[in-house]
Amino acid sequence: MSDTPKDDTKDDARASDRRSGVRRAFVASLTGTALEWYDFAVYSAAAALVFGDLFFPSEDPLTGTLLAFSTYAVGYVSRPLGGFVFGRLGDVIGRRKVLISTLVLIGVATFLIGVLPSYSTVGVAAPIALVVLRFAQGVGVGGEWGGAVLLSSEFGDPRRRGFYASAAQVGPPAGNLLANGVLAALGAVLTEAQFESWGWRVAFLFSGVLVAFGLWIRAKLEETPVFKAMEAEHSRPEAPVREVFTTQPRALLAAILCRVGPDVLYALFTVFVLTYATQELGMSRGSALAAVLIGSSIQVFLMPLAGALSDRIDRRLLYGGAAVAAGVWPFVFFPMIGGGTWLPLATGVVVGLVIHCCLYGPQAAFIAEQFAPRLRSTGSSLAYTLAGIIGGAVAPLLFTSLLSAYDTWVPLAVYIALASAVSLVGVWLGRGPEAAVEEDAALAAPKAPHPADATPSH
Repeated sequence: MSDTPKDDTKDDARASDRRSGVRRAFVASLTGTALEWYDFAVYSAAAALVFGDLFFPSEDPLTGTLLAFSTYAVGYVSRPLGGFVFGRLGDVIGRRKVLISTLVLIGVATFLIGVLPSYSTVGVAAPIALVVLRFAQGVGVGGEWGGAVLLSSEFGDPRRRGFYASAAQVGPPAGNLLANGVLAALGAVLTEAQFESWGWRVAFLFSGVLVAFGLWIRAKLEETPVFKAMEAEHSRPEAPVREVFTTQPRALLAAILCRVGPDVLYALFTVFVLTYATQELGMSRGSALAAVLIGSSIQVFLMPLAGALSDRIDRRLLYGGAAVAAGVWPFVFFPMIGGGTWLPLATGVVVGLVIHCCLYGPQAAFIAEQFAPRLRSTGSSLAYTLAGIIGGAVAPLLFTSLLSAYDTWVPLAVYIALASAVSLVGVWLGRGPEAAVEEDAALAAPKAPHPADATPSH
């Protein structure tokens, strides 16, 4: 009797398990990065609304200094540390273990901020604890992105890496929308006094729900097929950070530079545009925020579509074309919103964020593809965190300084054009997806047993 039906059943079961694993990995990747950006947005709002009075009373010079440190330095100084530590561990002990650790770290830190006593209760210990917890958030964030990208992309077909890796890219708009939704709901049901007294804590405590869901998803995942193959070959690196800097400097430089333009563009259309619209154009903050929220809502759906598009056409061509559009659009955007009316502002923001989707959607795949599989976690995490320092971290400050110094939008547009040119250099230096697909295929191909696995004969 033929065994074909039984074999077919086994093949169907294995295929079903693979599809289920890919779906879980996609959701797990998206959940982690959404939590990251939810925490970022909630912290930013709380810092602007209540943290000054609760943790940094102006009459105390020490806490004023800590406030400056916490709001400007901690979140960005600690991210590269997370990239170094957790990126390295992702190549040494595995992607899954690292992602569980970073999710717990981010979630616990955010939850603890929600129960932190104020300055009036415990004195200077309150702002110190807040800074420490913010530092812990940044460390977790620095290690989360690179692992999240690999979690979804290494479970999926490497020829569709653009789509699968985009799961991590949906996190920023999803997290921002979730945070603003929670804050809006609290504002609708609570009085201002209630929000300042205890309502803001609810937004932080809610992260515990997100962490529980994320851990439930990630605990069910196996290690990625790529890392399993590395374990089977005994090819895990012993000093991945050193190897990235010494053996793949061009890949690291390409991955860093490609991020600069999208980061600066995103800072303009989600952060600085609120200041420009309200202070320069005299619009209400609510109308400016509505334009940003509409653009962010569209991004949630366009981000994976842009990633998928980069699988069908040349990824570098799409990225490069979008970088050119990013450099040109501000020269159109600023004149069109000069009248201070809402529709041109909303249209301009939406177009800007659509261009950002065409950059940010394929970006995760492009960065991961620059590095050999055994160094991908380290290389991707280093590129992500180091680029953040020279891109998004300083962009709002530079926008404000340029506008203050020249009192015109032209230097701002020139700055974005230069940042986009930097990304074009990164795309030119980088390699296409073909080499990475071949590396993954070679790693997955059956091989002779490693000598260390051989059973000694007697």
